Amino acid sequence: MRYATGRVLDIGSGAGRHLLYLQGKGLDVLGIDNSPLAIEVCRLRGIKNAEVISINQISSKLGIFDTVLMMGNNFGLFGSFEGARRLLKRLSRITSKNSRIIAVSNDVYDTENPDHLSYQKLNRNRGRMAGQIKLRVRYKKYVTPWLDYLLVSKEEMENILDGTDWKVNRFIDSEGSVYAVIIDKKRMKK
Repeated sequence: MRYATGRVLDIGSGAGRHLLYLQGKGLDVLGIDNSPLAIEVCRLRGIKNAEVISINQISSKLGIFDTVLMMGNNFGLFGSFEGARRLLKRLSRITSKNSRIIAVSNDVYDTENPDHLSYQKLNRNRGRMAGQIKLRVRYKKYVTPWLDYLLVSKEEMENILDGTDWKVNRFIDSEGSVYAVIIDKKRMKK
């Protein structure tokens, strides 16, 4: 997490793994998740600031942030190309001029699985991005509402960012199709 600085917003914080680490390093952190149970776990683990808020409810009421985390494939929470563009504008308004987004995604094209390839083709035939999916999470008697989720290649991520206030600083590869990305806010010309 050497790329995280200043005030940090963790979108889709889950149980707060990244928040705990950064809070322990002295950073001012806020975790948000649409799961009340996840936020309850954050608080039980000692996270000082955690709220039940979905990505679509992010607003200036949360304050200004220097770093936005979207770990655990949470770039996918943007849901679609249009959703990503809309939410990137919103994130631009609640971040400082030198802010960054640290995100993780999964390149859906890095597969030979015929079921995955068939689904990608179906999506493209419907005018959707290949990595758009609908999902919900179940745990025992708990079930989330359905949500749109978006997995993108590096090229698709750059296309999404094109024309926004954000640009890729660098990609960080891992084994397999999962990768991290450091996205910096563009410096506005005077």
